[in-house]
Amino acid sequence: MRALHLCLIGLTAASSPALAQMKLSPKASPGTSETRYFTSIDGLMDGNADVILKESRQGKTVTAAVLDVCYPAEKGSERKDRFVANLAVNGQTLTGATQSLGDKLPVTVKLVRKPTGDSFEFKGQISVGQTVTEVSSSDNSDLSEQEFKNNQSSDDGIAAAPKDFTEVSPESVAVRVKLDAALEFLKGLKGQNVEVSLSSLTVTCDALRAGEQTVTISVDPDRAAALIAKAKSSPGVVAAGWTAGVVDMERTIRLPAAEWRDGDRLNRDKFGAAIAAVIAKAMSAKLHSSQWNEDTGKLKLTFKRPSRLFAALELTETIEVDALVSSDRPGASDRLMLWVGNPSITTADEAAGARLKLADASGSNEEGEQPDDHGSVDALAMEFKGQRWDADKSAWK
Repeated sequence: MRALHLCLIGLTAASSPALAQMKLSPKASPGTSETRYFTSIDGLMDGNADVILKESRQGKTVTAAVLDVCYPAEKGSERKDRFVANLAVNGQTLTGATQSLGDKLPVTVKLVRKPTGDSFEFKGQISVGQTVTEVSSSDNSDLSEQEFKNNQSSDDGIAAAPKDFTEVSPESVAVRVKLDAALEFLKGLKGQNVEVSLSSLTVTCDALRAGEQTVTISVDPDRAAALIAKAKSSPGVVAAGWTAGVVDMERTIRLPAAEWRDGDRLNRDKFGAAIAAVIAKAMSAKLHSSQWNEDTGKLKLTFKRPSRLFAALELTETIEVDALVSSDRPGASDRLMLWVGNPSITTADEAAGARLKLADASGSNEEGEQPDDHGSVDALAMEFKGQRWDADKSAWK
């Protein structure tokens, strides 16, 4: 059977009519009622499944077991399917039959579970449709219900009313919507000036189990609050707000807004020209183009300068820099926040006549090896009389 990855999510306990005795780990005390979880059954279904086995125990007797398995619906596919099987207990054997929730394929489970000291061994077969997987997994540990709950992450990263944009990004909106309403919600975004993150369209195992999916959207910061308010009124939406996005506080400044606004709106031409002039001077380059993205509100600046690499060849470096400006918090504020991304630099022969074709085999820059921006952020902070972020104190300097 197609390989499956392992994860841990809670599921609802189910009773099984079989109450046969099963020998347990020495951890269990006689007469104690408890629930135990296996969340890392190594090798189950070839190691590609997202699996949880939940057991209800009375002392040293397993009274019920539920197997929850989420897995790729097709080999190499991002699409997931899932089944939840109530298992009957007969000695050391766990058996059950069900149907996968997505593709409606028949599922049968037969596992032999054997304690081995403080761990457990599982052997047997799991069939989904016509595909049969041989299970052989040893050295598996179980968790108490409290340990299991402690391992769960409940923070979805959505801030409905952040006090400012120091922990969430002003252009990044997240909407948590019930799975059965997600399609209509996404259709409603067609034709709008927004960008939907492709990765957020993947329905993960966590989403399948929760019955909810989080869609991430990039939007002009000026329209983010309106988009959030509209999303909250949409059918099936559970939560909506700002979330993490492009803004890195290490490359962000806060500045007085009055000089750069016409009424309550940013004067983009004036502000964009001022940013471009500072960066051009810092990087010894000339502005080639400046363009605001109407969907996300980002400003893309392109500069050109002579390359110092083999100067006699007269090669040209093209520098691209993204920037984002917004209020420093939701609602009215007399401060702006400006983020400037790391520069991207490419080199080409743009001279007249025959040109040298260049291939850059270096690939993407490794972390910590970004092109030098020649102090552009500090220069912008000085020009705009702005503040830099103090990461140690989590405050503006």
